[in-house]
Amino acid sequence: MKILQAFIKKEFLQIVRDPSSILIAFILPTLLSLIYMYGINMDSVNISLGLKLDDANPRVTTLARSFSNNRYLQTRIYDSRDAMYSDIVNSKLQGAVVVPNDFTVNLNNGRPAQILVITDGSETNTANYVQLYASGVIAQWLATLGHTSQQPGLIEPQLRVWYNEKVDSHYFILPGSLAVTISLVGILLTALVVAREWERGTMEALLSTRLSRLQFVAGKYFSYYILGICSLLFNVLLCVTVFAIPFRGSYIMLFLVGSLFLLTCMGIGLLVSTIFKNQFLACQISLVMGFLPALLLSGLMFPISSMPAFFRYLTAVLPQRYFVSFIESEFLAGTISEIVLINTVYLGILCLVLLFFVYKNTLARLEK
Repeated sequence: MKILQAFIKKEFLQIVRDPSSILIAFILPTLLSLIYMYGINMDSVNISLGLKLDDANPRVTTLARSFSNNRYLQTRIYDSRDAMYSDIVNSKLQGAVVVPNDFTVNLNNGRPAQILVITDGSETNTANYVQLYASGVIAQWLATLGHTSQQPGLIEPQLRVWYNEKVDSHYFILPGSLAVTISLVGILLTALVVAREWERGTMEALLSTRLSRLQFVAGKYFSYYILGICSLLFNVLLCVTVFAIPFRGSYIMLFLVGSLFLLTCMGIGLLVSTIFKNQFLACQISLVMGFLPALLLSGLMFPISSMPAFFRYLTAVLPQRYFVSFIESEFLAGTISEIVLINTVYLGILCLVLLFFVYKNTLARLEK
């Protein structure tokens, strides 16, 4: 235990003496947050839409067919409002349309016939698409009935935006960007540590001590986990206080799942660092493995459902995909057990697999 404590102390002293660690952990996330807050807007298409028909009139059936035939919408018809609302809460739907039971009666009598359009405001641009597509389908269907010119404004859609009433895109961009930020922090911080030991010649000194392989891995993980979790908490504080992003979930759950995600990213960085002895090469590879997948394939910039099949399957092994899903839900919708559970399970599996490979690879190199 004393050997491990001495090794951890040595790692912390190295962190304090190396300004690049502080730069990566705190300055880089601040710059990225500013960019995501003030420089980026995101669009999305391919909408999953729920449809509830309370009016059984055959004319309403043609409206349902119009929604189903729209190539931008994946429409699912529900028999129960509660089931449809539950799927919106669990992020299985991005919007919903409800046709009330007095719709046809009002339409035939020349009174305003209202249709309820519900959107998931946790994804602002997607919510805008839901509103536009739903209004467009209704307008086209109305034209086929000959009501457009004779009775303008006969149908008045009622719009409801859940979770993000202000329809502010930054409410989900900033939380989702934490996946990119923590990926860079976790991977970059650890991608350099073992390579640095080889370049500076301190690895030979460590090999001459009684430090075991398990203590070596545990010391590296623990030291940089403390720095990484401080960076995560700093970023959350920045989002909530400085940028005024609403947080409706549990800070404890955010800490636990965030820690698991950080450990997973650290596993990627340590694996890169144990394979490559050159800091520059390790840094370049970690950027490719950490930044690009987190930005392009996590679902933050582009919806995964719109990607080709190969890339959809590829995202299954990316930890950023699961953390983006969790963090956006945690900030805007609150703690939803189903979302937390499935993302935690996948992150846990990835974390253990990476820990195993880090240990095995470190074992081989220490023996050499």
